[in-house]
Amino acid sequence: MNVQEGRVEIRAPEQPEEGAGDAVFYNPVQELNRDLTVATLGAYREREPRAETYLDATAASGIRGVRAAANGWDVTCCDTDEEAVALCRENLERNGLAGGVVGRDANALLHETYFDVVDIDPFGTPIPFADAAFQGTRNLLCVTATDTAPLCGAHFESGVRSYSAVPRTTEYHAEMGVRILLSALARTGARYDVAVDPVLTHATKHYVRTYLELDRGARVADDAVDNLGYIHHCQHCQYRETEQGLIANPPDSCPNCEHHLQTAGPVWLAPICDDAFVETVEGAVTGELGTADDIADLLATLRAELDEPTHYDQHRLCKRWGRPATSMADFLGNLRDAGFEASRTHYGGTTFKTTADVTEIREATGDAEESG
Repeated sequence: MNVQEGRVEIRAPEQPEEGAGDAVFYNPVQELNRDLTVATLGAYREREPRAETYLDATAASGIRGVRAAANGWDVTCCDTDEEAVALCRENLERNGLAGGVVGRDANALLHETYFDVVDIDPFGTPIPFADAAFQGTRNLLCVTATDTAPLCGAHFESGVRSYSAVPRTTEYHAEMGVRILLSALARTGARYDVAVDPVLTHATKHYVRTYLELDRGARVADDAVDNLGYIHHCQHCQYRETEQGLIANPPDSCPNCEHHLQTAGPVWLAPICDDAFVETVEGAVTGELGTADDIADLLATLRAELDEPTHYDQHRLCKRWGRPATSMADFLGNLRDAGFEASRTHYGGTTFKTTADVTEIREATGDAEESG
């Protein structure tokens, strides 16, 4: 089948199921991911004008690499599959674009060669590529994880094995996945004295995507590790608190309802985006991107989102409390009127972040509803 995205048209084999199996070459569900990558690469060129080389490390059809080449990057596409290698060459040629195509394991290539920007977009966990990626990336490391069930704690043992952390199934499951992934990447980079700075991160549908600006040196790597810690969570009342550091010291019981607390971590507790960079990416979104409107909404929400490591779901809270849900605007307005910061999140239409704890949320919104 022929596929048009942005400035390019590629050929990709027909596939019975999107995003599943070893023979996947093109996943239409990931168009927003790829469109946002194009805008992010444009924004990053303003941030680091010397960045020129881009590696599509798990290239498949080569759609990411072809689109990067069409936007002026010196591209290399890499894949171990012979059919994928041939398809990458064909898709570069059909668009009249220059670019290298390498038929080998991306890990081996990254141990030998540096690239300014490396894009890891495998099927499943990106962790098998992480060590080599930190050694072969100069500036910006772009990572997709599609194994959201292990990341979020739904497949607990798999999450522990892949990410060397304890994920927990919570009402903020997508954010759990984001922060488990960032933690694993930060710890991997630190082994090589590389510090990560997430300039843009989002969880959309079935995947987590992050863009990490890298810095080198033992001191900055130590500083990145200092952003790790734990979340202690009560499944009974939704109380949660965070703890900085690599050694967990959870309370004996929930201070709100005295039930048992679950501990997740180590997780990334620092911001997941750089607001100034997100604003630059917004300016790089053009009408040629098929998902431009969705990207604009996503970026605006990310820029307004509070830097809190967990979020709440209004509908779930109201159901638990036995009260009807109000409009999100009124609900968040009540929290702000009570003196707390509050914002929507990009994780869903009824999810929000606030500086209030769960008891304060209930009191602030309940009192406002009763007085109304």
